[in-house]
Amino acid sequence: MTLVVVLRISIGWHLFYEGLWKLSTRGTAAPWTAEGYLKNSTGPLRNTFRAMTGDPNDLRWLDFDTMSAKWDGWRDRFVAHYGVEKPQIDRLLDGPEGGFSAGLAELPPDFDFDEATKTAGVMKDAIKYDAKGKKLIVDGKLHLLPTEQAKLIEVVKDEQKKVADPAPFDKLIQAIKDVAVRSSKLSFRERLAGMLNGDPERAGIIQKAKKEGDEDLVVVVGEVKYYKELIDRYETNYAKAKTKFQWDHLDRQWSDLQKTRRNLVGPVQTLDKELQEDASKLLSAEQLGLGPVPEAVTEMSRINSRTMWGLTIFGLLLILGLFTRISALGGAALLTMFYMAVPPWPGIQEIPSIEHNLIVNKVLIEMLALLAIASMPSGKWFGADAIISVLIHRRKNVER
Repeated sequence: MTLVVVLRISIGWHLFYEGLWKLSTRGTAAPWTAEGYLKNSTGPLRNTFRAMTGDPNDLRWLDFDTMSAKWDGWRDRFVAHYGVEKPQIDRLLDGPEGGFSAGLAELPPDFDFDEATKTAGVMKDAIKYDAKGKKLIVDGKLHLLPTEQAKLIEVVKDEQKKVADPAPFDKLIQAIKDVAVRSSKLSFRERLAGMLNGDPERAGIIQKAKKEGDEDLVVVVGEVKYYKELIDRYETNYAKAKTKFQWDHLDRQWSDLQKTRRNLVGPVQTLDKELQEDASKLLSAEQLGLGPVPEAVTEMSRINSRTMWGLTIFGLLLILGLFTRISALGGAALLTMFYMAVPPWPGIQEIPSIEHNLIVNKVLIEMLALLAIASMPSGKWFGADAIISVLIHRRKNVER
């Protein structure tokens, strides 16, 4: 009897502390998530557990529209959480609304700047002079390409040779250089588009140089397409694998698959982290004290919450001996899910670990122990259930 109570409290403490630790990470920059565990699931329920993540192969990171919408949601939560002005974050995401500028009191006398840009082959409206604001402005979406900058400066220098006073042209050249430097910094959404849409080796799509207005796309075998082919090949081979040789071959395929995934998804995740870091630089010390931006509510976040709170609540109830049988069954159900996600069964891919298990592992043993505890009134032997039982019996005796 004593050993059963000690076993119940020990398992309860294990679950409770594990859940409490996971909950404590929610206010940090790296909150705990079950995503990696589910993505690496094996066994007959592999596809079910992997599908719980919503994106088992991280393909959403490689879709511009999905990432753009994700950033919009993050921006709204950031603004609401810290109370900053929305345009501040929009500037990071989409660039300055009014474009990039550099001060210039006036253009050289009798110099036609618009004609110079045409001669230099600069895209229309990419750069213009605002006489009222006394500045050169580069469009925030078009930017000024290095080749356009070099050609424009060359045209200005040609005109400079024709006049006696070169000083006004020197100021114009310096202003062009200044505004070009400022416009060279792409917004985060532009960098994302260049990463996912503009690079044929990554996006698998290029646009033919045709007549103006022709937007036909040509699909090429790029890295994203190759990554999807690796996924399909792996899943096909996984369904057929039976022997050790086949599992060893699958391990090599999985390694290649993960390397390709990291090469593709890694830069996008780095860009996502860089956006958050740049946004945090806009905050005061008081605002930073409010903690990280609340994460978006997704199916994965719900799974994380249910897991953390399940461990914490069932563990605490087992320690207290309160509703012992129900909490033991709840804890056993939770551990069953952990066990079935990566079952150490014969004929199933073995996950690299310092342990080597066959059918029985620590999770299964703890789960069976909880089922045994659920079959006994250990809470009435020592726990809050004993107090509740005494109160119920007293009430019944009074009613009689």
